[in-house]
Amino acid sequence: SSVAFASSLSICLLHSSWGFNNLAPLPLTTHHARSNSRLSLHIMEKEDEQAFLDNNSNINQNTRRNFFASMASSTLMATLISASVPVMPARAEGTKSTADANITDEIFIEFKGLSNPGDGSSSSGNSNDRITIGLFGNDAPQPVSILKQVVTKEGYKSKCKPLDTSRTLQKEQLEANKVYNSCLDTEDSVGVNYDYSSVWRVIKDERVDVGAVSGKYIARESPTFEDAQSGLTHDAAGVVSVRRGNDGGYGFTIFPGTGDASTLDEDNIVVGRVIEGMDVVDRLNALPAVKSAGLKLTGGSQDKKYAPSRGCRYGGSEYYCSENKPLKKVLLDKTGVL
Repeated sequence: SSVAFASSLSICLLHSSWGFNNLAPLPLTTHHARSNSRLSLHIMEKEDEQAFLDNNSNINQNTRRNFFASMASSTLMATLISASVPVMPARAEGTKSTADANITDEIFIEFKGLSNPGDGSSSSGNSNDRITIGLFGNDAPQPVSILKQVVTKEGYKSKCKPLDTSRTLQKEQLEANKVYNSCLDTEDSVGVNYDYSSVWRVIKDERVDVGAVSGKYIARESPTFEDAQSGLTHDAAGVVSVRRGNDGGYGFTIFPGTGDASTLDEDNIVVGRVIEGMDVVDRLNALPAVKSAGLKLTGGSQDKKYAPSRGCRYGGSEYYCSENKPLKKVLLDKTGVL
């Protein structure tokens, strides 16, 4: 009976809040010894299972750490590579590369007034600098035809602008009448060309606007450039384009190749690319220009000014005329078809 009492007491204490470790050694029967052995094995199995789980948890944590470290390293490497490669404007769907466009004609432009330090070409440090433009006659036939005429001595035949009779001052009206009559005298015999026209706007890395006609040609109507929907964009340095419509004058734009070309793609028609003289384009792009620090000056917004007006040339009231105008005068000295 004492053995049975001891066994009962052992079982009760085993299920008590003290736990198995707080029990004093008690004599047990063979049956209870086997039970305790099974309990010990069960505890050992639980401990082994917990150790296995802990080990797997450490492995999973290390795996996750290695995975995220690998991802961070890959992202950093991709960023460094992309930062070192120059990004050119992406071509939209339906467009084609200017590198694949067929060059049908070539024209040349010689600039006068670009500085070229150390070449000893003249006492003032200026020299004539030449670029050759390959024209895409198949992709932009009408604009190319006009440009080929403007670069010749004969020029592009254009009608005179209607006489403006709204001037209030008699002196101004008399001057306007004189210019109009002079234009009528040569309307059929003299065409508009680039003789002593100028580089009139430079927005660094975005555009170099060339061909602001002067003198007797400012009384002529501007040509209307028609878009043949070729799909060509400003996808490389040296791409040449004209403004769509008739509000861009006779000039053309050279894309330097490193800035945002979205505005040019939207407004202009690609007509060719510079095939010789990209060093000259780089120097044109580097010309210092007038900046107004973004001020909105009385007289209009530069964003709406596509071609230099007569008022700008003769010091009119349009205060924004000088915005982005090169501080140094650069002329188109000689032009022609090759």
